[in-house]
Amino acid sequence: LPVERQEGETVIGGSLLASGSIRMEVTAIGDKALLGRMIELVKAARQDKPRLQRLADQISAVFVPVVVGISLLTLLLSTMVFGLPFSQALMNSIAVLVISCPCALGLATPTAVTVGVGKLARNGILVKGASTLETLARIRRFVFDKTGTLTNGEFRILELQTYGEDSQKIKEIIWALEQHSSHPLARSIVAELENQDLPITLTGKSPFATVEETKGLGVSGTTHDGVQYVLGSWKTAKHATDDRGHDVYLTSNGRLLATIDLEDQLREGAGEAISWLRQQGKQAVVLSGDQEERVRQVADELHIDNYFASCKPEEKLDHIAQLSHEMPTAMVGDGVNDSPALARATLGISLSTGSQAAIQSAQVVLLNGRLSQLPRALQISNATLATIRQNLFWAFAYNLVAIPVAALGYLNPMWAALFMAFSDLVVVGNSLRLKWRRL
Repeated sequence: LPVERQEGETVIGGSLLASGSIRMEVTAIGDKALLGRMIELVKAARQDKPRLQRLADQISAVFVPVVVGISLLTLLLSTMVFGLPFSQALMNSIAVLVISCPCALGLATPTAVTVGVGKLARNGILVKGASTLETLARIRRFVFDKTGTLTNGEFRILELQTYGEDSQKIKEIIWALEQHSSHPLARSIVAELENQDLPITLTGKSPFATVEETKGLGVSGTTHDGVQYVLGSWKTAKHATDDRGHDVYLTSNGRLLATIDLEDQLREGAGEAISWLRQQGKQAVVLSGDQEERVRQVADELHIDNYFASCKPEEKLDHIAQLSHEMPTAMVGDGVNDSPALARATLGISLSTGSQAAIQSAQVVLLNGRLSQLPRALQISNATLATIRQNLFWAFAYNLVAIPVAALGYLNPMWAALFMAFSDLVVVGNSLRLKWRRL
């Protein structure tokens, strides 16, 4: 929402001026400016993130020298202990080398990841790097930014309270005044009132002779009969009431006529996504820079118990660092101020409708800004990880059975080559099965 600034106050570089003109003094440039400091926070957070170890790489590092050792041992034992001819012992040794299949171990992960990433892309989910799938599958806590992530940045009327006036007339006055404002709250109020089917005659002509908007305060209008109405923040109505607990006030000639309470509109699919995560035993947390009352309203509506409000980017980073230390944690955000937290979390998830800084810092991007894709991303990543484990189990079990058979002389190298190729086909086929698997 627009923030009012007076002479002598700080303005962040990149701010949008709603109206008029200003003259500014640059107090910091480059890496000393706010954006530069955020970039440094992102870099530092990325450096702190531990590198994932691949199970297949660990097994292969041991597997190859072990197989070579078994092959040499087969040659020595066959000739020196069992008295086989050297040619037969050599064939058995070669069969051990041929039938052993490190390529099945090597194919187990990349084939499944390739299919999984493609399936995610077809569902509107982009991931950066193969390790992202593995990381996503083990996330136990999801931390959500509020504005622009859980909510769509638009507002709806929670309650419109009138004092001694006809409610329909009050709605018409509010609609007519807010028509002249470009403030996000004003646009939301206009849309809300129009959805309530206001009389068509109201759109024909304005009841006001003059209308004036004061940035940071509100809108005032004078009717053709000389009655003045003022619609705005509590500052415009402080002479009429001491109650600061509302978002918008309407007064007329110093008398309070109405108050409006607004609430953020939840992003489509947010409720379903949070509910699904809860059913899967995942934790949900709200982490926002917005005021506590608004954050609490959204958290209550989504049945989220834990939330942090009024957080600066540095504070978001500290919270994420602590939460990620406790358990694997994903940060879901869309703004520039979410970038350091996205990079510091175990996994960063951004919406494609968010800022470029957030998209660059995240490892998962939900296209079209739909949170409803988050459950699908988790389902596909879990299925991909299960496929990897199946492939590794098959490759390991195959070698566990095939190598002793070859070492005992029951397979010649030709049959060993056939079975080795077959093991690769099993791994590739199991990975391709993920492509058509219904989740």
